[in-house]
Amino acid sequence: MRKVGWFDIYVDDMNRAQTFYETVLETSLAKMDDPNDPSALMRTFVDDYQSHGAGGALVKLEQAKPGPGGSMVYFSCEDCSVEEARVVAAGGHIARPKFSIGDHGFVSLIIDTEGNMVGLHSQH
Repeated sequence: MRKVGWFDIYVDDMNRAQTFYETVLETSLAKMDDPNDPSALMRTFVDDYQSHGAGGALVKLEQAKPGPGGSMVYFSCEDCSVEEARVVAAGGHIARPKFSIGDHGFVSLIIDTEGNMVGLHSQH
């Protein structure tokens, strides 16, 4: 099986990042503990392992910093222009507005409040 099973999005300011993702994706993130690193701050996108596809979390660690150029995470949407429209008001930036990727649908590339680039993907 070759699918994403989990992802981490590194952040500097957990409250700011949590507010950004909850606003843009209209979801709630839950506190999560790391049993191996009690200093880690985590907020998970997973509530039932169904509503978000692959599981993942916002993570604040001393040894990992946010920023562009790392792995790309794409959040599935009904129409990515809807979530894109909430980005600026939530404190982020639009790196590339909704564009076609041919038979594979559409993508918007956004920058979150922590400097991470993430994608929004939809079929429409």
